[in-house]
Amino acid sequence: MNIIVTGGAGFIGSTFVRRALRQGHKVTNIDKLTYAGSLDNLRDCVNPTPPPQPNYRFFQEDVCDRPAILSILSEAQPEVIVHMAAETHVDRSIECADQFVRTNVLGTQAMLDAALNCSKKSRKPLFLYISTDEVFGSIPGTGRFSEESPYRPNSPYAASKAASDFLVRSYRNTYGLRTITVNASNNYGPYQFPEKLIPLSISNALKKLPIPIYGDGMQVRDWLYVEDHVDALFSLIDKGREGESYCIGADCERNNLDVIRQICGLLSQKLDDEFDYESLITHVKDRLGHDLRYATDSSKLRTHTEWTPTTSFEEGLSKTVDWYIKKSSNNCSTKS
Repeated sequence: MNIIVTGGAGFIGSTFVRRALRQGHKVTNIDKLTYAGSLDNLRDCVNPTPPPQPNYRFFQEDVCDRPAILSILSEAQPEVIVHMAAETHVDRSIECADQFVRTNVLGTQAMLDAALNCSKKSRKPLFLYISTDEVFGSIPGTGRFSEESPYRPNSPYAASKAASDFLVRSYRNTYGLRTITVNASNNYGPYQFPEKLIPLSISNALKKLPIPIYGDGMQVRDWLYVEDHVDALFSLIDKGREGESYCIGADCERNNLDVIRQICGLLSQKLDDEFDYESLITHVKDRLGHDLRYATDSSKLRTHTEWTPTTSFEEGLSKTVDWYIKKSSNNCSTKS
């Protein structure tokens, strides 16, 4: 396939790009390379210097730059557009929502318009939009989000993603654009920028720095290993029903405090030292509007595509800790 990926130098995006190239697909990667995106995430599959690889091209562009995006899409004529580029850190959206509205809403609109322009020249590309379960707000008790859940975003980040969900829906219903929307639960795994809970906790613990946790740490998330998420995306490209939205989760609920304690235990085991990593856990003032619980029902996805997650939380977290230990060791070796 001929695939365009936005945000392909980020965490989930680079995982998708690596998989796509291994499978022999042609990939055009568009990324602005902000703080959370790095071409280092692709060094194991993309030559950092010429000669260029025939199946891969990279453009450092802002998805809000309409002329640049239109030019790239018009020339590439993709069969699939995977739109992942977004501002994603909730704390940053609370401090200043402007960039979130610009990138997540106006950037998505620019991508939709460019995709629509491409569709006038050839068969319409499939527009796969990667959203979040946070658009549904917080769910109490034992229930789970589904595609029928009402939208109740509680942060500027979640609100910007919800707005984009509706834009994608409108371009499907108004213009006939081929779309699929994905509302995924919390991802974790290698290559994640250390501002989210799991990579921040591992990175700080390796440096013997305080591990911050909001409030009492009882916030519950449905943890999805990033490789399983990418499996789901390829399943949707192959078997997903156009015009539909799909929730993706792993039925793997853990509260934040238990996750950090498990990380501390893994570090003690893997580093074979007697340091009390749990002593680094530091409770801080809770985040404004902090959602208490997310849980996601993936039954529609499983029915339509036969996808199922294959990585348990214990296995995925162990692989993630291993990756950050190796990365930390390599950084130390480079500095010495």
